[in-house]
Amino acid sequence: MKGVEFVQSNESFSKAGTIRGLHFQWDPPMGKLVRTLRGHMIDMILDIRKQSPTFGSIVAYDMPAREHEQFDEWIWIPPGFAHGNIFLDNTHIEYLCSAEYSPATERGISPLSADIDWSLCDRELKNAFDQIVLNAPLMTDKDRHGPTVSAWSQDERSNNVLFNDVSN
Repeated sequence: MKGVEFVQSNESFSKAGTIRGLHFQWDPPMGKLVRTLRGHMIDMILDIRKQSPTFGSIVAYDMPAREHEQFDEWIWIPPGFAHGNIFLDNTHIEYLCSAEYSPATERGISPLSADIDWSLCDRELKNAFDQIVLNAPLMTDKDRHGPTVSAWSQDERSNNVLFNDVSN
């Protein structure tokens, strides 16, 4: 995160059983720093960098609010990754963005896309996702009917998402 400047701060609420995402923006490239304020969220991060060896792979990170802790845990989603969430409880989250929202260069991949590679994902978190899907998740039509990973890779705009070293 060296050199990252945050230009926007957002807070949102989601009901238990909601799936959001997988959203991303390429111009300007946007990274997000995310935390759970109240409730229980599982964060999902999908590699959409076509030149990456993990292109199309998703990981998930369990982020329950821990009111008894003296600090909150944050997760960094760098540019080049699509971001989504699963909400196990009614949940408030906060996220800081490294670029202003640009509707013309924002897109999403459906989290229900059959060609997402879940092999890097913790099995328990994938099972939590599957359970919510079985119980008819709350989702926007935009998220539910978004393109697949394959359809996105065939879209010429996918060439604008560049492979960068995200280890900093």
